[in-house]
Amino acid sequence: MGSGSAKSNKVQVQKCERASISVPAATAMRAALLIQRWYRQYVARLEMRRRCTWNIFQSIEYAGEQDQIKLYNFFGYLMDHFTPASNERNLISHIFRENEVIHDIEWERYFCYKNIEVPEYYTGPHLAFPLTVTNVTDMVEAFKKKQQLHSRYVLQLLGETWKLLRVLPNINHVSTCHTKEITICGDLHGHLEDLLLVFYKNGFPCMERPYVFNGDFVDRGKDSIEILLILFAFFLVYPNEVYLNRGNHEDHIVNLRYGFTKEVLGKYRQHGKKILKLLQKIFSWLPLATVIDQKVLILHGGISDTTDLNVISKMDRHRYVSTLRPPKKRSRVIKAKQEDSDPDDDSVSQKAGDIRKRRVRSLTNGSSVLPRHEHQRYSLQMQSSRVGKSVEEEIQERRRRVGLSLSCSHLQSSVSSDSDPDSCDLLEADADEWKQIVDILWSDPMPQDGCVPNEVRGGGCYWGPDITEEVLGRHNLQLLIRSHECKQEGYEFCHNRRVLTIFSASNYYEVGSNRGAYIRLGPNLVPHLIQYQASRTTRELTLRQSVGRTERSALRALREQLFAHKSDLISAFQMYDPEHTGMISLRHWASAMETVLRLGLPWRVLRSQLVSSSTHEGMLDYHQWIKELAIMEPNTELAHTSLLETMYKQHSNLETIFRIIDTDNSGFISFEEFRQTWKLLSSHLKTEISDKAIFDLAMSIDFNKDGCIDINEFMEAFRLVDATQLKREDSSIGVVPTDLLQPDKP
Repeated sequence: MGSGSAKSNKVQVQKCERASISVPAATAMRAALLIQRWYRQYVARLEMRRRCTWNIFQSIEYAGEQDQIKLYNFFGYLMDHFTPASNERNLISHIFRENEVIHDIEWERYFCYKNIEVPEYYTGPHLAFPLTVTNVTDMVEAFKKKQQLHSRYVLQLLGETWKLLRVLPNINHVSTCHTKEITICGDLHGHLEDLLLVFYKNGFPCMERPYVFNGDFVDRGKDSIEILLILFAFFLVYPNEVYLNRGNHEDHIVNLRYGFTKEVLGKYRQHGKKILKLLQKIFSWLPLATVIDQKVLILHGGISDTTDLNVISKMDRHRYVSTLRPPKKRSRVIKAKQEDSDPDDDSVSQKAGDIRKRRVRSLTNGSSVLPRHEHQRYSLQMQSSRVGKSVEEEIQERRRRVGLSLSCSHLQSSVSSDSDPDSCDLLEADADEWKQIVDILWSDPMPQDGCVPNEVRGGGCYWGPDITEEVLGRHNLQLLIRSHECKQEGYEFCHNRRVLTIFSASNYYEVGSNRGAYIRLGPNLVPHLIQYQASRTTRELTLRQSVGRTERSALRALREQLFAHKSDLISAFQMYDPEHTGMISLRHWASAMETVLRLGLPWRVLRSQLVSSSTHEGMLDYHQWIKELAIMEPNTELAHTSLLETMYKQHSNLETIFRIIDTDNSGFISFEEFRQTWKLLSSHLKTEISDKAIFDLAMSIDFNKDGCIDINEFMEAFRLVDATQLKREDSSIGVVPTDLLQPDKP
């Protein structure tokens, strides 16, 4: 019986096989084509979603850079056109005193580490100078374990780095040979896990394995200071094998906005101010470019139609402490009393005969500098009693005197002053040098021919293939390697493969948003690209899961932008709703969105993600849509309602001003400083904010009633939160979340 059953099953299998074989070839081919077409459409839809997500992240990032430059231009305007005794001018003047005329030996005395003791309970790495490879590898292992290097060693390491950088040329020249390849890394942005992964895959720097690190080591990520210490340590051990180029984020003004300043002060509370001041000097001495075998140019941003490597190689790069504002030469030698004081103070020592000596000079003005007691933090209410004019009145008076009617977006060209008796003029040669540096640090390539200002970032230019051919041909070069732009695959060729962008920070916008990459370059000068993903979680995701996760993060960031501009959006919607019905067409919705946000996004494509239940027969209930943005406000009882939207919209600018006014880097500001912060911001935005509203806000967030405001607590209290994100977190307590949420980037 069992035998018969087996025989019957065998016959059935044979019939099935014959049936499958008998399917016509045309039918099988047609089925295969249908499956292939479906799969191609599926991948194309995913790619479209990925590109839209990428555009959202990049547009928001570049809009932030525009705001940063506009705010700094506004501060520059205050410096140029306010009277020296102006209260508001004094609030921000210290950020422009970057290059005090002072002897190197006095700086070295200020940065001295010898009086800082390492306690016995310290369990982190110990350094001995001159450094050895063992010291550096031990430090790397300690950073892997989240240990912190003691401030004594930090200052000592940074001091040695500063001394060595000062003897380097503006453009390093490197040669390859058959026994070794040069490794080139792009932006790291505080992503220590990416640097460690590069070292794991490629090996530590050594005599047989040279490295070029192409700028933007800091900001955005949480481990920027650790990256700097590792790179500087290898640089000290292998000065002929480790090359460091400056990026646009190696700038203390940019660091105020994007998190590096906050990171250093948080990790080194006692000596953070000295560390930041020393890093400010170090950044100004970083070389600007590297040339390999006289054929490959490596620089951070790009080039322009005026880029001249001969000019760049001869300039005094350390004068450009911040590239956001051109330096100024003093119109006359100022005689000042030499004082035996802290070089970080506003007092400086100088003599007319010191011009030939190496020194650092002011980028802003040549005014005589007040002694320390005049600049220590004291009650700004006393200052206000001496200065009767408001910020707005002072601006209007200054503009009227000099015949200006400039908007903040055009203040960059305003560099002369007639109100300051110690004013100074920007020489033509200085302006040309400054433009050279801005272009190589801030520029981006474009597919069209020509060279136009980079309005998207607010600095540098866009340059085309014709400019690449002209500049490379003029200097007898064959390839330009640059960084500065995040690329989904970690790299990208353009301009007939003569320009290569390399970006080494994976998961830059969000976990899964992009890969990182680095280059190996041998004597044949053909770049060999290695990609990686630092997050193990991302490597385990399917393409659909990865795109979905990144898309949700991008839409969350976009909703925050929309909510912050809700009043402007409603006003724009009402322009298309003259009868006040509360309804507009989806076409008008898309037009209003771009008019207000100016992000250059495909709003019609994003409509399905942003507009859902608020539509009816092609019309949008815009009031209901605003309520459905899934953004949860903080407790509005804590704040005056007239300031809420300004806080949301200007969150980063507020934090930047707070940290500028907090001159002692304590993390606290007084009520009067809080008021001055809002007055500066309202002048920058050309809006009116009443003193009563500001006072009510200050009182509501002074929880312990001590008359001081904690900057970090204030910024966190009024950070927008995605309500849908909180729901997911609440529903997944004790469970691995399906969405890996990226913390807000400063």
